[in-house]
Amino acid sequence: MPPPQTPIARLRNLGAASQRMLSAAALHTLGDLEAVGSVEAYWRVLQAQQQLARPAPSLNLLWAIEGALTDLPWQTVAREHRTSLLLALDSLQHNRPHA
Repeated sequence: MPPPQTPIARLRNLGAASQRMLSAAALHTLGDLEAVGSVEAYWRVLQAQQQLARPAPSLNLLWAIEGALTDLPWQTVAREHRTSLLLALDSLQHNRPHA
């Protein structure tokens, strides 16, 4: 696994568009993602995009973030971890106020 200070742009599954969205949510490094986890990171991106009046990212971003953290292709995450991630996201969204 790369060191925590590794920039998001250098992580598996996360390209330039993902990097921009994560940066807008104050997430810049692998360590930032590890500190909050994939579901929280995705939720923060949703909030940041809403505040910037930009379209919400697709769930592919959630799969990509989880894949970056687990070193799995996003397609594998979408296929094998979809349900648990969606349940965690649903729980987080119901327990947090919206921006």
